[in-house]
Amino acid sequence: MQKFNYKLNFIFSFLFLLFTTGNLLAQNADKQNWQHLDYAKDSVMGVSADKAYAEILKGKKSTPIIVAVLDGGVETDHEDLKTVIYVNAKEKLNGKDDDGNGYIDDVNGWNFLGKGDKDINYETLELVRQIRKLKQKFAVTLMDSAQMANNAEYQKLLAMEKDYQQQYDETKQTLEGISRFKQLLEAVEAKIGKDALTLNGFKSFEPSNPGEEHIKKVVIGVLEDSGMDYATFKATQVDNGYEHYYEKLNYNLNMDYMPRKELGIDDATRFYGNNHVEGPDAMHGTHVAGIIAANRKNKLGMMGIADNVKIIGVRTVPNGDERDNDVANAIRYAVDRGAKIINMSFGKSYSDDKKIVDDAVKYAVSKDVLLIHAAGNDNNNLDQQSNFPNKRYEDGGTASSWLEVGASGPNNDESLKASFSNYGKTTVDVFAPGVQIYSTIPDSKYRALNGTSMASPVVSGIAALIRSYYPSLSATQVKQIIMDSSVKVNHPVTVMVDEKPTQINFSDLSISGGVANAYEALKMADTIAKSKASK
Repeated sequence: MQKFNYKLNFIFSFLFLLFTTGNLLAQNADKQNWQHLDYAKDSVMGVSADKAYAEILKGKKSTPIIVAVLDGGVETDHEDLKTVIYVNAKEKLNGKDDDGNGYIDDVNGWNFLGKGDKDINYETLELVRQIRKLKQKFAVTLMDSAQMANNAEYQKLLAMEKDYQQQYDETKQTLEGISRFKQLLEAVEAKIGKDALTLNGFKSFEPSNPGEEHIKKVVIGVLEDSGMDYATFKATQVDNGYEHYYEKLNYNLNMDYMPRKELGIDDATRFYGNNHVEGPDAMHGTHVAGIIAANRKNKLGMMGIADNVKIIGVRTVPNGDERDNDVANAIRYAVDRGAKIINMSFGKSYSDDKKIVDDAVKYAVSKDVLLIHAAGNDNNNLDQQSNFPNKRYEDGGTASSWLEVGASGPNNDESLKASFSNYGKTTVDVFAPGVQIYSTIPDSKYRALNGTSMASPVVSGIAALIRSYYPSLSATQVKQIIMDSSVKVNHPVTVMVDEKPTQINFSDLSISGGVANAYEALKMADTIAKSKASK
């Protein structure tokens, strides 16, 4: 479900995560910008970006590269992003389509989730939309029980309804659990007093019943293990968890919710939407954009991987599942705006119209564009389970300039694979840092988030560096360089399989068997570019 997922701490089980937050915030992940560090120098499995700038790129010239962030929105005036935001010089904010591309006032990008001055925030899951579609179809189809039993599409509907009911029941149960915990916690807060909501404050608190004793134990354990202050814990672990499951139950799984119909969006053509690049919830997309290209010279907040990038925001992903038509149109729009790299930190388990997305991907490939996609946060083996969009075309073949990215942690041990990350020996291409990645969020603020959503833009940043400093290299060459130059890992890691910890060789989790590395990639790119130039 949406944007692979800055609220991922709640993907598994709220109460489980409360007791294991220390493991999620793995040792060394508290080093700000750890994704830039070098293993040999810093004992952290970063991508050696700082080393690359110091030893390979110093004194070299580069050309600007446009990177499209297909996401939920990007804050264009963030203090660390405003200098790297794409500006369409041929367009003015005057209510006219000055450049004649069909999109009025698309100065910084486009929003396919809006109409006029209104925007879509929440959406249903693709699962919900497909169930509605099939139920409507079978409501007017006359079949007897034998025909239904032998009808593949009807059996698909039954399987989806079973999946839906399971998700609905689990979501409702989890929301009720978080609600009870939140209510108890806030009662304890009132007794402690707002000025004493600290680790020591909770240690000094004298519980008057078993519920308060439980709250005290949980909060002290999390604060001690994670190093978070109480306000951060409450906001990121409790309030966000409640919000996530409330939204999922009331919007994502709501069979009667149809925001597109309510807004009257006509997406029969490519030319719909508005220029609200930020949208109503730009948390996820702003974080992604910062990882790729936050200003490296202004001494504010953090640094992006790449230093000569223009970010074009293309709002594609609501708080819910993205629609295939929007994804296809967003890819085409990004390509036509000159993007050479498209970052896609989103995905879903069902697809309504894979062909329309495949055709857009083929268009991007034909224009020498590299598409970089987050593998997802469900700890699934993608060799066995579906995830959309993907690089495998419905009519056969694969996209030659597509990178599928899993998430890794900072320690080169059994925890190297992020516990949440999807994987796949034949489907995931490479891993990259995705645990506690510190980056930009709205209102010119910063936060560390987890997810393959964070790993994908790390790779997009590396790709942008290569394409910026070695523009003669094609998208497919850049993809191969990133895979071939990845740091190979030959030891086992712990993967939860059927709810049991299992040891699997890291090399069997992806095609490349490695973690992306900017230094090694640029070194290889330099060699290939020189060889190409000499021919």
